[in-house]
Amino acid sequence: MSQGRRAAERLAGKTVFITGASAGIGQATALEYLDASNGNLKLILAARRLEKLEELKQTINKDYPDAKVFIGQLDVTETAKIQLFVDSLPEEFKDIDILINNAGKALGSDPVGTISSQDIAGMMDTNVLGLINVTQAVLPIFQAKNSGDIVNLGSVAGREAYPTGAIYCATKHAVRAFTQSLRKELISTKIRVIEIDPGNVETEFSMVRYKGDTDRAQKVYEGTEPLVAEDIADLIVYSTSRKANTVIADVLVFATNQASPFHIFRN
Repeated sequence: MSQGRRAAERLAGKTVFITGASAGIGQATALEYLDASNGNLKLILAARRLEKLEELKQTINKDYPDAKVFIGQLDVTETAKIQLFVDSLPEEFKDIDILINNAGKALGSDPVGTISSQDIAGMMDTNVLGLINVTQAVLPIFQAKNSGDIVNLGSVAGREAYPTGAIYCATKHAVRAFTQSLRKELISTKIRVIEIDPGNVETEFSMVRYKGDTDRAQKVYEGTEPLVAEDIADLIVYSTSRKANTVIADVLVFATNQASPFHIFRN
């Protein structure tokens, strides 16, 4: 049996919850799950931008008419609304099997002492508190049936800090520590905890970081061949479609031109 067919069988009928699903890695992951399962699963797609989710759902309905998709507006920084979002899911979507904690962002590139309080709060609230609270809302579902996958999107910045990235790096180090603790807490269960740490990926990430400054955003990728959202989506789906006794626990993924936050070859 081919790898693709085995993956499709393992994913068949599962319910996948993706945060930050309106663009970038989140959107690409939703489409990759549909492709890998031949549309035979349920998707819960959450993000701040509901209009983007509605566009994505229209695309999915056209290309995968048998797939079941629930979209909902969710800003993970509004922590009081996270449990309500999970509790209010339609009955057929309540039994979540895979959680993709994808929502995250960098804001600015400023040295310590000049970082705005809004940027600090925006990164901490999204990357750390949002991820933790979504996990806490979903984990009891997994514990009740003793199965499930939790995928946390980290970063190379969570392994090696760099100048002018102090807050973003701190948030991704926090994600790494949280993920490692959670994996150890769940060692006696069949719940898998997976961390995927990308390097340079060309998405909306830099445009958000530099607050719409196209020139600064483009310079991040100038002279390189970075990863794209689909590369990370492929790895997420691969990790969650392994045999139940196999955990792809910890992955660092670079484009071939990168070896660390500091080591990027530019043509």
